[in-house]
Amino acid sequence: GEAKNLSEAIALIQTQQPDIVFLDIQLRHENGFDLLEKVKHNFKLIFVTAFDEFAIRAFEINAFDYLLKPVNPKRLKATIDKLFDDTSFTNSQPRDLGIDDQVFLNLGDNSRFLKVSNISYICAAGDYTEIFAVDHASRHLHSLHAAGFLVEKSLKEWEQRLPSNCFVRIHRSSLININEINSIEMLSNRTMEICLKNVQRTFMVSRRYAAQFRHKFT
Repeated sequence: GEAKNLSEAIALIQTQQPDIVFLDIQLRHENGFDLLEKVKHNFKLIFVTAFDEFAIRAFEINAFDYLLKPVNPKRLKATIDKLFDDTSFTNSQPRDLGIDDQVFLNLGDNSRFLKVSNISYICAAGDYTEIFAVDHASRHLHSLHAAGFLVEKSLKEWEQRLPSNCFVRIHRSSLININEINSIEMLSNRTMEICLKNVQRTFMVSRRYAAQFRHKFT
């Protein structure tokens, strides 16, 4: 979410209940510190400002970090790394994801946010997973870690967090976005073969997951 003033920020925080807030200090006729008097401060707060004289006050109110504009990308990465190394943050129970949510993928130097609706399918890779996403503007499918990066989450974790009305487990090694289905072929052995949009490979629905898959369409 993004807000251009304090009133928008207050409304956004109250409705979205964010885990992390990046907050400017010198806003037009407003001060970022005033926000904290008007909302419940139960999120990690990172100040982003062009003024270093507010740093002491920021840390007095337990700000997680303080970034100076123009923000150096390496400094920002260090802040993000510190966030995900913070025990109190990483040990909190991950919330369920909605189809329009953004999820943070820790891909080493290429860490990024990805919109849930752009996930086409996820495949198991041992204790890790490989995520494939679609750019809906160009319908181009790509692996988010084509350079060899893996997401350190199990398929079971994704199955638990992704919206169940859109994502379904079809095999012990694969989870698909049903909005990306192009065709379904029924096979004689009570299994199904699925083709996804703009994906050359096919996906088998195993008998173990067939009933669960059919339930999505009844």
